[in-house]
Amino acid sequence: IRRRRFNIDRPMLALTAATYAYCAAMVLASIVNGTLAADLRFFLPLVTFLLFPISYSTWSITEKTALARIAILASAAACFGALAIAVFQYHWLGVRAEGGAGNPIVFATVTCLAVMLSLAGALSGIEKRWKLLVLAAIAGTIAIVYSGSRMIWVAVPIAGIVVLLVNRRRFTNASMARLAVIGVVVALAIAAIGSRAIMDRADFLVSDWDALNANGDHSTALGLRVAMWEIGLAAVREMPIFGHGITASRALMKQGFHEEFGLSAGFSHFHNGFLTATVEAGLLGALALASIFIVAAWNAARTLRLSVDPVERFGATMVLVAVITYLIGGMAGILVGHDILDATLMVFLISGTYLASGRTVAPTGKDAPAVAPGASRQP
Repeated sequence: IRRRRFNIDRPMLALTAATYAYCAAMVLASIVNGTLAADLRFFLPLVTFLLFPISYSTWSITEKTALARIAILASAAACFGALAIAVFQYHWLGVRAEGGAGNPIVFATVTCLAVMLSLAGALSGIEKRWKLLVLAAIAGTIAIVYSGSRMIWVAVPIAGIVVLLVNRRRFTNASMARLAVIGVVVALAIAAIGSRAIMDRADFLVSDWDALNANGDHSTALGLRVAMWEIGLAAVREMPIFGHGITASRALMKQGFHEEFGLSAGFSHFHNGFLTATVEAGLLGALALASIFIVAAWNAARTLRLSVDPVERFGATMVLVAVITYLIGGMAGILVGHDILDATLMVFLISGTYLASGRTVAPTGKDAPAVAPGASRQP
């Protein structure tokens, strides 16, 4: 039996270097601060990133069109499932939709990605059942509204516009105008369905803002975030290059809450992905984390510039919507370091990069055609 080999190509190597640089920065911060033993248990999430080249090589034995269709149909199923869960949790349990993760932001992030893949599948022509995919995208968007995750509410229209722009070549100007009108109508209908959830979250935001400005109340959701950002920025100024390490960062947060705001609170992150990385691993960690998204977006943009193949462009779209959704959601939440979010990010980066610019390798290690005969191939 021939041993399967790594599928090594330039986009995969670039992303591997970025992910490994982030892992190295996290470990280096602990070594510099002398907290390696205390931080060891927090390094487990890094395994997801370290497995990137192995996972990429494993996934790349799959025929590209088949993988794209699997991603599209699985996303559609996820959207319908998300709506069913959201309706049950919001209307029967009286809580924000949070899925099985127990976290509305995580639920909304994953659902947003499923919505975008359903929409991309409908517009790309890869999957012919476009009406089903459009319904799935609408269902998923309603579920996101029920989650009450305001940052993902921002991410949905931005990512949706990107998906439309990527697929604009398939439509005339008149068709694009009609799509835009239909999109606005659908958005208004979704807003009407979820008006109660939207108004509730808007009221909470206004109330938290008033409490923070008028009374300096940091005990609200908004106030806690502002407090964490202030504590985090102060910690960055103390150790800007290598950071404090994971364990010390969490201790600094608890100490800051107690001493500066008179609160007994503590979180595993600073509710801003790059601030968390900077506190834990300094500017080295933040730059390494940013490089993952920069390299991924660069690979996707190159594919969109050079290729007209629908499967390759779909893969690039997967990467772009993941980058957009994670960066926007991570501005006021968690970017990496959560098991579900980390696994989902790697799935999108691996499959998206492979579909966009990777080569298909047979299980025995022999190269297989990366694209169907007659389809365009990037130079």
